[in-house]
Amino acid sequence: MFSKAIFDVDCRDCPRLDDFLNEVKQKYPDYYCRPVSPFGDENPRLLIVGLAPGLHGANATARPFTQDYAGILLYEALYEFGFSNRIKSESLSDGLVLNKCRITNAVKCLPPKNKPTGAEINQCNRYLAEEIGSLTENSVVLALGSIAHLAVLKALDLKQFTARFAHNKCHDLPRGITLVDSYHTSRYNVQTNRLTKKMFTDVFITINNLLNN
Repeated sequence: MFSKAIFDVDCRDCPRLDDFLNEVKQKYPDYYCRPVSPFGDENPRLLIVGLAPGLHGANATARPFTQDYAGILLYEALYEFGFSNRIKSESLSDGLVLNKCRITNAVKCLPPKNKPTGAEINQCNRYLAEEIGSLTENSVVLALGSIAHLAVLKALDLKQFTARFAHNKCHDLPRGITLVDSYHTSRYNVQTNRLTKKMFTDVFITINNLLNN
């Protein structure tokens, strides 16, 4: 579906991640345990950037934020704002289709303890750079969390200080693209109320206004 410049399922450039995927596959032989492809529209106006696949989520199902607590709030919002035809993402065969939206990750492979190293983020950044570069003018990039935010800046060869991460804050990027920040939809953030449903809905109101202006 995507060019090898955007996603390479055979990539093994990070030895630690490759070794870890092999270990997890031994423990969970039915899991996908490979680099996880972006999911969604080939010509999106909204690109959502997460951190990395979850152990029992995308790493198991081969779809970002699927069978993962972090996906609950995300897919509900996508459905409510017309980017998805289903409110829940369950599997590759559930019939879910994204409209004008794509979900990707800063790091395409499952990292130990959900913490990729800086070198791994940098190694994978070329795919994100290509993906952002393929967006049309006046598109929106939603970064879920500060690591995704920094990965987006790096993909555009921008310095960290040019755009500080802050929830529901907008940053102007080249070619009229806007970066919108949100706290990650992780279980921890949601259960501690660092990110509430209203807060995340407000982010999508911001995105909706940007895309419709």
